Amino acid sequence: MSEEVYNHGRGDPSEMLRTLRITSLDEEEDEEDAPVNDIHEDDNEEEEDDEGEEEGQEPVSLGFVESPKHSWSLSRELFPSIAGGTPAWLDPMNLPNGKSCFCDFCGEPLQFLLQVYAPLLQKESTFHRTLFVFICPSMSCLLKNQHDQWKQHPEKASRSLKVFRCQLPRFNSFYSSEPPRHNGSDRPSRAGAVLCSWCGTWRGDKICSNCRRARYCSQKHQTAHWRSGHKTECRLSSIEPMPSASTLNDISAERQKVVNNRLWPQFEIVNEDESDAVESGHNEFDKSLVSQSQMDESIKSLLDTFEVGGDKKTWASFQERISRDPEQVLRYYRFAKAKPLWPMSSDRPSNMDVPRCSCCGGPRACEFQVLPQLLYYFGVENNAGSLDWATIVVYTCEASCNDSIVYKEEFAWVQLLSQSATTL
Repeated sequence: MSEEVYNHGRGDPSEMLRTLRITSLDEEEDEEDAPVNDIHEDDNEEEEDDEGEEEGQEPVSLGFVESPKHSWSLSRELFPSIAGGTPAWLDPMNLPNGKSCFCDFCGEPLQFLLQVYAPLLQKESTFHRTLFVFICPSMSCLLKNQHDQWKQHPEKASRSLKVFRCQLPRFNSFYSSEPPRHNGSDRPSRAGAVLCSWCGTWRGDKICSNCRRARYCSQKHQTAHWRSGHKTECRLSSIEPMPSASTLNDISAERQKVVNNRLWPQFEIVNEDESDAVESGHNEFDKSLVSQSQMDESIKSLLDTFEVGGDKKTWASFQERISRDPEQVLRYYRFAKAKPLWPMSSDRPSNMDVPRCSCCGGPRACEFQVLPQLLYYFGVENNAGSLDWATIVVYTCEASCNDSIVYKEEFAWVQLLSQSATTL
């Protein structure tokens, strides 16, 4: 198959993603002599190290959000990268279930944040590979998540931010082995599971006992749907002929209408190399979804929250790097020596803080990070108590192992603003 088989963005992004390498945590051990908790005491040494790394560092792949060009642009058979809205599940049948779909603190179903299509050519099992990120929109839950992530190897980890990895070989029962045509005529080989009528995200295992049409992932979403107007719709639909079980099972997830109007707006994520993004003008705001004044005001507000010292210096360095391509919402690391771009010198995980893969026991590696700019595109207000983060760094199994678990849970480390982190 040619390298441009799954081209779904500018600059042949699929070719870039298909050659990605994942950073090994073990490769970084020799470079990190000082304990993580003491890193703020050696600001000068750290500054020199960062400068040296940047000089010889290969470019990372940056993710930018754009409105979908067509109504079918984000269909799962096109293997898209998406931010907001609802996920395009890679395996549309064997979805995550049980407690993994819920926030471990408040018990609410998690909301879809983004997904990244990142196939790896090293193995046949990773010909198609997508990473899904879900988050509880409650800031109080994210604060608890940030607190609990410091607990090394707890018996039962509690999270309000969860990552799932799914991968398929080229020949599978859901998609054609041939490249998609990207002209609106592509179709999956089989329908997916029926999803929740309210959120359109998780499997709708529960059925409305009256109309027998609406499906839900939880009692909470059934209640929300009922209060939003399904009470009236349900009575009207109950007098219509009852659909057969086979008809219900044949309803494709792509045809379902999502009722929840609190989901974040949906965008396509397109990617470019960091150096190419500067040349292409992504650092200009003439066509930006966020104005220069908005970005400057937000950055100044964030900077003012930091105490004088290591974090403020690190934030200034972080912002200088981000300002080259201020619209970026995601940084994907393709090379062995690439490291996350940390906004703060404190609250960084050590190798011991990142748990090993729960499936194969192997080490996890940094694969990408999500930047707070994404919240501005989602229209999240910058108020006290609103969802916010400094960065989210996603670590995945270095071997991208394959076993009977279709959606394998990976690990995300969240770094919060200093002021927010101390309010817990």
